[in-house]
Amino acid sequence: MKSVFPLADTVVLVTRPAHQAQHLCALIEEEGGQAIAFPVLEIQDLQDNSAVMRLVERLDEFDIAIFISANAVVKTMDLVLPHRDWPSHLQTAVVGTRTADALEEYGITVDICPEEKFNSEALLGLPQMCAIKNKKIVIFRGEGGRELLADTLRQRGADIEYAEVYRRSKPADIPGHTALNLADLLLTGKINIIVVTSNEGLRNLWELAGATGQEVLTHMPLAAMSARIAATAQELGVKYPASVAPQANDEGLLAAIKAWRSTQDT
Repeated sequence: MKSVFPLADTVVLVTRPAHQAQHLCALIEEEGGQAIAFPVLEIQDLQDNSAVMRLVERLDEFDIAIFISANAVVKTMDLVLPHRDWPSHLQTAVVGTRTADALEEYGITVDICPEEKFNSEALLGLPQMCAIKNKKIVIFRGEGGRELLADTLRQRGADIEYAEVYRRSKPADIPGHTALNLADLLLTGKINIIVVTSNEGLRNLWELAGATGQEVLTHMPLAAMSARIAATAQELGVKYPASVAPQANDEGLLAAIKAWRSTQDT
């Protein structure tokens, strides 16, 4: 008899950073799947945050603060709140609901957030982000990343500054795993689908797998956080289109995994 659990007999490799993987792993297991956490990205503090702290002293100058991720929220508040209150006049904008939830945990109301797709393009499409000529906007993010948001807002007449509050790196030591055995794990054939949530994480996964593991990866189903990640996977040689999350959060990733699983049962 067919299992009532949509993900029965499904083993999912979850590559999210360790501190962000637990919720998705729990969702997968509630649906009858087995989740294996194998973080390929690590979120680290900056070695020198003096530039950010100088900006923190000037927060009252800004009209809007944009947070790119929940990580950006946590790292920013760790820097700001021990030194000063969050300015009451400063509007907050986020790219998605998970980031909004993170801000609200600090008692900060979110003023601007997309309602459907959760990415920079969706944020830029909101009316509040169009009439921003002469507005001063600070973007809290990790080191590097896309320039689309800042470039577009500058074209619309805004004055933009970045506050880079963390950095991403490839883990030197993956808890419970090592880079050396990723290829072995893939070669067992037990992994049914892999979750990837950023282009940088995907590239780290590729590097950690080595030549042997990369050959396996080209034939693996992927659940991707965005269409951009799915496109990068194909550039790397993945043979099949990834299942893309309808929303850029854990629930969206779960939906992508279940959508892929349903195609295997027909």
